[in-house]
Amino acid sequence: MIVHHGLDDISPLPNAIVTSGTFDGVHRGHQKILSRLTEVAQSSGGESVLITYWPHPRTVVSNDSQNLKLLTTLDEKIDLIEQAGVSHLVVIPFTRSFSELTSEQYIRQILIDKIGTKKLVIGYDHRFGRDREGGFDYIQEHQSEYGFEVEEIPRQDVEAVGVSSSKIRTALQEGNVHTANRFLGRQYNLTGTIVKGRQLGRTIGYPTANLQVDDPVKLVPANGVYAVDVVYAGQTYGGMLNIGFRPTVAGTHQTIETYIFDFNKDIYGEHMTLKFREYLRPEVKFDGLPALVNQLKLDEESARAVLRN
Repeated sequence: MIVHHGLDDISPLPNAIVTSGTFDGVHRGHQKILSRLTEVAQSSGGESVLITYWPHPRTVVSNDSQNLKLLTTLDEKIDLIEQAGVSHLVVIPFTRSFSELTSEQYIRQILIDKIGTKKLVIGYDHRFGRDREGGFDYIQEHQSEYGFEVEEIPRQDVEAVGVSSSKIRTALQEGNVHTANRFLGRQYNLTGTIVKGRQLGRTIGYPTANLQVDDPVKLVPANGVYAVDVVYAGQTYGGMLNIGFRPTVAGTHQTIETYIFDFNKDIYGEHMTLKFREYLRPEVKFDGLPALVNQLKLDEESARAVLRN
């Protein structure tokens, strides 16, 4: 896959089959669009093109931009789109001035002049242009004028529920990783660097790897205890994860701490990825370390049982 950062290094393609959108999470709804995109490109001898934006448009135009957390970093999104078999990824810097483009300007300046679109494949609710004025009906009405076709992909349902990035974010913020994973079509993950914490875990028999997430825009699921798969140095281990403020030991800030099963290595400063399997329980304050240790033993049993299944 060729990644174009901006529009300056791409020229009109002879047979461009195009889709566009933020694609945060590259979830099952997005995957259906990408599958159809690559299918049309292959059958017509064309090249598949995905246009996306960074940063996320809501961080530029919305009043709640500080609260928006994303399901995928830019690097993660690029990897997932490449895995889907897309030929070209165009990452357009989303700015306030770009957000002011009308749908007509977007179609003519980007889809036609820059990309050379021959067919546009879009999701059922996709909108574009200033104030989201453009969409399937608008393009379909003018497609002979623009010189390209448009195809709309129906809503992707999972158990009669429409899949969306917003619904996945809400599920993760509620600790509902089972639903999030089902909508994503894979395990939700966090990647980061192992940093030194207070090292209290090793004094009670549960040494933990303290993860500092690489990108602050990445959504961290709800506080609580989880069963996770831990990917480190190409190997996958089981583990139990605590996200929270460690109230039993008077913690003052949120941490992401994982006890990796059957593992005994010093990995400070190295990278690790956590893949969420199941939410086990909320974070609670215990009456001292002995009560905490007893609960950790139960948590380990529960996490190991989840991972076995």
